[in-house]
Amino acid sequence: ERHVERVRQRGRVRGDGALMRKAARTLTAAGLRRTPDGSQLSHALGEAAALPGPGLPRLPEGSAGEAIALRLRRLVAELYAADPAVRADEPDAVHRMRVAVRRLRALLRTHRDLLDRRRTDPLAAELGRLGSVLGSARDEEVLAARLARQAAALPPDLVAGPVAERIATEQAEAYRRQWRQAVTELDSPRYHSLLDALDAAVADPPLRRRAGKKAVRQLEKAVRREQRRLTARIAAADAAAPGPERDAALHSARKAAKRARYAAETAAPYAGRPAKRFAQRAKAVQSLLGEHQDAVLARAALPGLAERARTAGESGFTYGVLHTAEQAAAEEYERRLPAVAARVRKRRLTRFT
Repeated sequence: ERHVERVRQRGRVRGDGALMRKAARTLTAAGLRRTPDGSQLSHALGEAAALPGPGLPRLPEGSAGEAIALRLRRLVAELYAADPAVRADEPDAVHRMRVAVRRLRALLRTHRDLLDRRRTDPLAAELGRLGSVLGSARDEEVLAARLARQAAALPPDLVAGPVAERIATEQAEAYRRQWRQAVTELDSPRYHSLLDALDAAVADPPLRRRAGKKAVRQLEKAVRREQRRLTARIAAADAAAPGPERDAALHSARKAAKRARYAAETAAPYAGRPAKRFAQRAKAVQSLLGEHQDAVLARAALPGLAERARTAGESGFTYGVLHTAEQAAAEEYERRLPAVAARVRKRRLTRFT
């Protein structure tokens, strides 16, 4: 009822289409979920039945525009589906929504040469902002799980004081703070304006004329660009000085690995096995660098935990042990990176046709 009243007071209903979008978001906020396939009619006719929007010419079959529009619609549906789960604080919900947001932003940035950037650049910026809000909650969630797992793996003689209890309590509080901020963001007019813009992009895909070209060639170009970007960032990380500079460079390489993976996933329905294999190899780099980043964040959090433990009259010894373990873990991930990255760098992207 609170969401219905907000929509009524805002007075932004402008005809049947707008009314349906407001109703959909109100029901979503109340806990109802959209089905992935939309209506029974669209399920029966297939994804192409709803593309493009009313009154627009049908997208050429097998075109890059079709690939992008279908991917866009699927990802927007994933974002909508995750919204009520985040509000209900369901397990892994923040992660699912954050991934949908990241993939949407990557789609708009990777294929900028095929898109009307007057419409998509502002969208990408807003998605980046939303992703940052969700990312803060997700980082705390991941950190809590990692520290708990690492502490549980220590031999009993290296555990001094209520380490597990302090980690669980402090990280739970940190996560709840960030989760509440995320939910506040989902209630904001800015978020609802973003959803309006995404709805409009799904109904009328912001494609340039060249998006009518065959998907396989255009999407291959995008994957090649992301492959080069990833290779360059890994090389930059390798050349960076050990410590914070290299950690930041490796985090940047991780972002490039995600974009490369997502570009290949968009191409996969048209490109087949070459794109799927490349996506798998990019995911391996992403996962390894994700573990590295998690170790970096854990290492940064442990001194604060130790200080608060000492203030409470507890020993800080075990937090130092965990700090050393996280440093060793990060170094091990760096040692493994060249072999994993070589499989992406050397992957020959033969013509998808």
